[in-house]
Amino acid sequence: MSPVDFCGIELAHPIINASGTFDAIAARRAFGDALVAHFPFAAFVSKTVTVEPRQGNPPPRLWEAAAGLINSIGLPNKGLAGYLEHDLPQLAQLPVPLIVNVMGFSRDEVARLVTAFAQRPEVAALELNVSCPNVETGTVMGADPREVAALLRAVRPRTGKPLIVKLTPNASDVPAVAAAAEQEGASALSLINTIKGMALHPRTGTPWLGGQTGGVSGPAVRAVALAQTHAVCAAVSIPVIAMGGVQRGRDAHDLLCAGATLVAVGTESFRDPAAGARIAAELALLHPSPSIPVNG
Repeated sequence: MSPVDFCGIELAHPIINASGTFDAIAARRAFGDALVAHFPFAAFVSKTVTVEPRQGNPPPRLWEAAAGLINSIGLPNKGLAGYLEHDLPQLAQLPVPLIVNVMGFSRDEVARLVTAFAQRPEVAALELNVSCPNVETGTVMGADPREVAALLRAVRPRTGKPLIVKLTPNASDVPAVAAAAEQEGASALSLINTIKGMALHPRTGTPWLGGQTGGVSGPAVRAVALAQTHAVCAAVSIPVIAMGGVQRGRDAHDLLCAGATLVAVGTESFRDPAAGARIAAELALLHPSPSIPVNG
């Protein structure tokens, strides 16, 4: 498979991981140097980093649905200082470019995170998770084009690294949000994030998850991912990372045909830690197809 140029970063193939779905540090403890020698992704996207440490949501945190998972993990992480001290040195040893996913509850928090990582040569690019509410406005940043535009204006001048905006699928007009991000300097976009869902305890009928609701992922959201990828790629000219229910090379191929530059694997890695490499190999056997035509 030919290398892929993504925002000036050369990748061996177009398959990467979705943030929070593959713990490279834990995987290296389990598999040792074999993980480095046979890393399953062309780039590694870290779990979300926030300014302050987070414990995450109370358990239970996972529900296995008929066609995927519902997770209510709650973004547990060591915080910015802990990540820089403990996680970054280990992730910098991976044989692929590192993309760090960051999230803040205000523009100032996101700006602080972007500024900190802008100085780190180990970091190839940053992914902005805009699926959280802005504490100043109460609006989910990624659901409102104006919020996304204001966020990019605040953080784009702080780094020359590629900035990837991870869109929420829960916006009324996802292509409009995508276009606003592009206009204000986003280097690329990624989608879809999980879709809000709930599971009930089979005996009590009360919410099963400790956080009551969670994010639905896996094959159940594949058709939604394909539709939103198609719509967003028709609305922007910057690269798109597509994800949602990718289990095999054919699923990745479909998203590339819809206009994506890269494809991220998420839930499938929980079932098969080597899924990324397998999907890349399956994809290489498929003949490239033209992009899906835009229908008005």
